[in-house]
Amino acid sequence: MTDLVAVAHGTADPVGLGAVREVVRQVARQRSGVAVSLGYVDLVAPVLPELVHRITRDVDQAVVVPLLLSSGYHVYVDVAAEARRYPGRVHAAAALGPDPVLVEILADRLGDLAQIDQVVLAAAGSSDPRAHADCETTAALLAHRVDRPVHVGYISGSGDRLPAVLDRTPGRLAIATYLLAPGFFNTLVQRHAGPHPVTPPLAPDPRLATLALRRYDEAAAAVGQARHGEYLTV
Repeated sequence: MTDLVAVAHGTADPVGLGAVREVVRQVARQRSGVAVSLGYVDLVAPVLPELVHRITRDVDQAVVVPLLLSSGYHVYVDVAAEARRYPGRVHAAAALGPDPVLVEILADRLGDLAQIDQVVLAAAGSSDPRAHADCETTAALLAHRVDRPVHVGYISGSGDRLPAVLDRTPGRLAIATYLLAPGFFNTLVQRHAGPHPVTPPLAPDPRLATLALRRYDEAAAAVGQARHGEYLTV
């Protein structure tokens, strides 16, 4: 059986760490036959390269599943580097988002919007335009789901910053926090929110674990198809 290596950003916030670990525990409970481990790309040990190195000493196949809401540097550089380092043995899954499952969690967090005219999606941000595109896709899906305009405001990186988006968006606003877990960025969202209602981060909603397993299955299936093709051409 192929191991599942979950990788998260990392945070100094113990509540945030607990939320991420709970998602991984839910993954393990939902798929008890798969060995599941957790590493980080920043701030917290075990860091991803060390974890993958340790795992590959004992197993032949592993899929790295980014517990990240959008694709960006960590997906295209950090996770991809592990797949290149162990070709044919370590495989990279896609980021969690964009996906309708995340939109459903966001909509559930927002609740009754009878008194809300517009929504601002508060995202971490990135210097990678592909991450911005993912966030914009999520905003479009959420706008369709809640039948209200949704604007993206970023906490860091390039793109429109959250305070500026809040300042120029008229009417009654709600802030949908598009972060996986509590931490520094969530503290900034709360600080910038002012009088506007703001939702909590997404973890540890059990639907995140189900989505992570779908990403794992997709990557594992792609590997199986590629191998089958190799056998057919031999």
